[in-house]
Amino acid sequence: MEQFFPLILLVLAFGLLIVLPARQRKKMQANAQALQASLTVGTPVMLTSGIHGTVASLGEGTVGLEIAPGVVITVARPAVMEVRQPASGAVPPEGATGTIDGDGDPTDRTR
Repeated sequence: MEQFFPLILLVLAFGLLIVLPARQRKKMQANAQALQASLTVGTPVMLTSGIHGTVASLGEGTVGLEIAPGVVITVARPAVMEVRQPASGAVPPEGATGTIDGDGDPTDRTR
């Protein structure tokens, strides 16, 4: 029996290395499917590429994402990584132009 102990440990370790990641992957897939099913028009989201936008339309396997006023791109649903919360109280200062030119005047938005 003692001669099989290292072999049994090896088989158990190999089993754990296969089973645990598979369970975690399955859980992540379930979370992603729940997220994609919960998308509605007007939801702020972030894509896997890091692009932020608001859901403008929903298709069978696609999402229309408004990334700027009047600019809508179409992306695959699996590209939606997470639902973002809208920035609370994020109001630009008076006279802000929306650009940062680096001269430090009050019209520059802060990052």
